[in-house]
Amino acid sequence: MPSESKDQWRDATLDPLKKLFGERRESFSTSSDLDVDTVYTPEDIDGADYIEKLGYPGEYPYTRGVQPNMYRGRLWTMRQYAGLASPEESNRRYRYLLDQGQTGLSVAFDLPTQTGYDSDHPMATGEVGRVGVPISSLADMELLMEGIPLDKVSTSMTINATASILLALYIAVGKKQGVPPDKLNGTLQNDILKEYIARGTYIYPPAPSMRLVTDVFQYCSQNVPRWNTISISGYHMREAGATAVQELAFTFANAIAYVQAAVDSGLAVDKIAGRLSFFFVAQSNLFEEVAKFRAARRMWAKIMRERFGAEDPRSWMLRFHTQTAGVTLTAQQPDNNVIRTTLQALAAVLGGTQSLHVNSKDEALALPTEESVQLSLRTQQVIAHESGVTDTVDPLAGSYYVESLTDRLEAEAFKHIERIDELGGAIAALEDGYQTGEIHESAYIHQQAVEREERIVVGVNKYQAPPPPIAKVQSIDPEQTRSQLQRLARVRRERDGSEVQASLKRLEEVARGSENTLPTILECVEAYATVGEIADVFRGVFGEQREFSPF
Repeated sequence: MPSESKDQWRDATLDPLKKLFGERRESFSTSSDLDVDTVYTPEDIDGADYIEKLGYPGEYPYTRGVQPNMYRGRLWTMRQYAGLASPEESNRRYRYLLDQGQTGLSVAFDLPTQTGYDSDHPMATGEVGRVGVPISSLADMELLMEGIPLDKVSTSMTINATASILLALYIAVGKKQGVPPDKLNGTLQNDILKEYIARGTYIYPPAPSMRLVTDVFQYCSQNVPRWNTISISGYHMREAGATAVQELAFTFANAIAYVQAAVDSGLAVDKIAGRLSFFFVAQSNLFEEVAKFRAARRMWAKIMRERFGAEDPRSWMLRFHTQTAGVTLTAQQPDNNVIRTTLQALAAVLGGTQSLHVNSKDEALALPTEESVQLSLRTQQVIAHESGVTDTVDPLAGSYYVESLTDRLEAEAFKHIERIDELGGAIAALEDGYQTGEIHESAYIHQQAVEREERIVVGVNKYQAPPPPIAKVQSIDPEQTRSQLQRLARVRRERDGSEVQASLKRLEEVARGSENTLPTILECVEAYATVGEIADVFRGVFGEQREFSPF
């Protein structure tokens, strides 16, 4: 429809209707406050020229997908995130999920493990096993992976400040199983910058933290080549209140910082880029989320080829995991969460994700039960096998609305990246409070809209109902915590103390120098040094980071 025809249509059709009925609300917008027009036409996407711009799946800039046949060739990895009160209980859950058809593991760690404290540290009191599995030593990791063949299962570990320690523990367990490091397959989150921006489980200042990140890059490129060395996350920033635009911008600004740090350390960009992965959220605005994923692929392809001069096509390809939005789950009418997560999972699949986790309906109340986790996995399986959305690649391509949103999300996100570049890059910007301030402002605006009922949250600010009887929820058995503390005490008692101290002393020397820290961390964990003891060595050398503030 030419522009004059579209204007005529508005004058002849919409304006009289507005006079008769008025607008249902003053304006329409996406979750990120991008204005939504009443109708979209070829004019909104540059018409016929867009066909050439869009291209095909498996071709630069990969807007339509990184593989030519996408899910017709292979479904996404179904990876339900889990970590319970003890390694034994978590192991049972993982084996249950694998038996139910899950195709990859995703490990959640408790807060003491994430922040470098052993389960018996005073700072860990009340937090052991609360939001994930506690791992204090190799003995815990051995139990966690007992009976799971690490040469056949892909494992994702959501861990950041202590990422290199947990990777070393995983490598050590693999060796005990007879699986060499070059046969291990998985992903390490290892994304410390978003911790400073949105999540808070950092330990050390940015500079030494970035050293630990690039040490993982270098070590894995030589020894664990099938391992994705980082999962650069927009998920947590979006959960903290970022818009879809900010999620894209801040994620890629962090990614630029990681790639630049790796290049500055002497690694060739094409050597490490193929093992970089990403982690995004899927929220409930279906079309905006689909457009976001499509824009993300195009942005990353341009960043890698044009900014870093990467020459290998694998370096241009964005591979990402998606998790449905925990922040959208409600304690009110929790069955509604099944509908929300189904919409969100559908958005991830329509957007071309490589792996997916679907949150469980009871997660606003407690850790998910076995029954609710099974339902989440079944949600993925129904989408995969019964919906038809996997039959063709990028089925929403050519939608005037989706293509227009894709373009607008990309353009707005690049504006934020330009601003971050002006501030000196991602680290300088976070020290200035830029990303955190922007996220806080977006979260405030969203909450105001909810409270004014401009954004409807079903069951919360509209369509309320009396609360139902409390359903069965997952509880934490205190005996699991006692067992964890007893095992840690036994490890300390039975290990070779002189070997442990020698390895920790060697690690301190390496940390004060410039050698790669991974080989020595591996020596420490194989001697049964604990996560807390290793983290304390780094604390002593690097110091601890205080909170950044945007104010």
